[in-house]
Amino acid sequence: MPAEEEALLFTGQFAPFSSSYSRLLMGGTRAFPTSALAAEGDSAQKRGMHDELQQAVDTGKLTLKAAEVLEKLPPGGYCQHKSWGFGKVSEWNLLAGQIIVDFATRKGHAMQAQYAAETLQPIPAGHVLARKATEPQAVREQAAKDPVGLIRGILGDLGGSATSEQIVAALVPEVFEAAAAKKWWDSAKKKLKADGCFRLPTKKSDPVVLLSEPAKPGKGLIENFQAARFLKDQVSALDQITKALDDFAHEVEELRGLASRIEEAAQKGRKLQAAQALELLLARDEILSRHEALERGQDAPAAAEILVGEQSRLSELFTALPAAKQRRALDLFPEAFGDRWVEMALRLAKQAPARLVVEITKLLERHGKKDEQRAALTRWLSDRSVSTETLIWLAKERGAGFEELFNVDLVNAIFSGLERDMLNEKRGSRLHDLLLDDRTLMAELFDGAPPDAVRDVMRRLLLTPVFDDLNKRSLLGRIVKLYPEMQSMIGGGEQTQDDSLTVSWASLESRKAAYERLINVEIPQNTKDIATARDQGDLRENFGFKAAKEQQRVLMRRQAESERDLGLARGSNFENPDTTQVSIGTVVTVRDAAGHEETFSILGAWDSAPELGIVSYKAGIGQALLGKKHGETAELASDHGPRTVTVTTIIAFTDLDTLRHTVHGLTAATETA
Repeated sequence: MPAEEEALLFTGQFAPFSSSYSRLLMGGTRAFPTSALAAEGDSAQKRGMHDELQQAVDTGKLTLKAAEVLEKLPPGGYCQHKSWGFGKVSEWNLLAGQIIVDFATRKGHAMQAQYAAETLQPIPAGHVLARKATEPQAVREQAAKDPVGLIRGILGDLGGSATSEQIVAALVPEVFEAAAAKKWWDSAKKKLKADGCFRLPTKKSDPVVLLSEPAKPGKGLIENFQAARFLKDQVSALDQITKALDDFAHEVEELRGLASRIEEAAQKGRKLQAAQALELLLARDEILSRHEALERGQDAPAAAEILVGEQSRLSELFTALPAAKQRRALDLFPEAFGDRWVEMALRLAKQAPARLVVEITKLLERHGKKDEQRAALTRWLSDRSVSTETLIWLAKERGAGFEELFNVDLVNAIFSGLERDMLNEKRGSRLHDLLLDDRTLMAELFDGAPPDAVRDVMRRLLLTPVFDDLNKRSLLGRIVKLYPEMQSMIGGGEQTQDDSLTVSWASLESRKAAYERLINVEIPQNTKDIATARDQGDLRENFGFKAAKEQQRVLMRRQAESERDLGLARGSNFENPDTTQVSIGTVVTVRDAAGHEETFSILGAWDSAPELGIVSYKAGIGQALLGKKHGETAELASDHGPRTVTVTTIIAFTDLDTLRHTVHGLTAATETA
């Protein structure tokens, strides 16, 4: 092979056509049926090889095999090269051992005849590659008027099957731009499905196959169901069948046999896999409803029988059902439970997730049973037995049609639900987060509430352990905004400046990070430790359980202290401090009677690094120096008793980088310890 052509092949520089399509043409799958090539070869032998080719073979310039290939690449013929793409043979020069090919990117390219025979794929004039290069407008018109015929031709050119990517690549870019080709293919697929001569894949990577004769549309889907070994696979196959039931207009016998097999599978699986057995029977009923000639087998189970058999485990059954099928299963309640169906539906609603509660409400409303649900909800709210999921539904939907229940009493029910979940160590936080994140919910719940009821709820909120101090303050603030007269209930008015803590921003960030670790890592791990220890047996002699519970008390105390301190903290960079006296954010130098000098940086409440002279204004030294002016004396504690020092200089603190590194270093050391 010439060095130039070897380099081009190695780099893949010339590849005007899609790589996947080139691989299809030049790889193991032939571009058109081998029988066609064989027929052409026989024809060539009968009429005799071209004189120039015969002469090249006789003189040893070409092998017989190469000559047979070049016989199919006459001037004016088409070819495909794996690197340079589609080309047209313009002339032979066999005396010089060359043929000239016009490629899309290399016009008049001379190739060694032997090498050309080894690397070029002959393309018939009617092949899609030749057509799109020579008559793109005609192909474009066929794509619009007869997409099925065009795809049939493409698949014939490609050996009878090709992926959607390869079909689209056969038309891009001469016939369609890439985006237009995809849109055309999406439309053409529907017509292929109706034609019946194509097997369409369920996966994008699988090929479209051209069939020798039309197939019944649902045959493959039914075969998939028959081949499924497990109930879940059978359910998946049935889902595909029910989506395509419009294609089964005439397959009555096939559907009758399918229904029988569904019933057999449901009978076998109903005891151990009730939810999937119910899905099978729901699909069976949908199939039967499409044809009057179809009916349930004489001894076949009804879908409602599954509900009756699982009435003590309805919550688990519906949890296992996909959401799309829960409504259809709920519609079976009157058939399954007769006069008791409303009672059973409400019993399920009491334990159901919010989404299922919505469907149960719709079922009861369709049957005119809304009053029964209202009475049940009122009773559950009164005795505080309403589930967290139902509370979420009522809060989100603002009463969900039961507006009289959406009031301040619902807040007490929400607190009870959160406390119950906390006692049972449930980790779910949806209701908790809903109350905090929905900024208008509290205002709407308290709208028009009497003052006594508001006070009761505020007292309950102050005492409940389910909210930290910061969140309690937020919720109380929303209530006080509606009822300003209740301000006195949260500590006698606004927090005074004296109660706040001035802290550096660096130490505030550090404390917040420690608090997040406590909430998100340490407390959850302690909860897991308690659960693990509880599983080990008798709690009276379970020392691991006792230790974990003691650690829980320590963590809860740390949480409360952290929340209190963070609530009081006010971040500062100590800008523009008062340097006429010792104040927060100043650096003060003092001298004792012996002439010994010391320098202290009086900073935030959580800043302390004695070796660097950084002290908190809350510490003994800070308190002793605060307010002192230049020349004034102060008493500082020492290991040998009090000593008197004189303030000599007062300047502003500016070394924030040192402070930040110091705080982060102390935090890292604490976490390591």
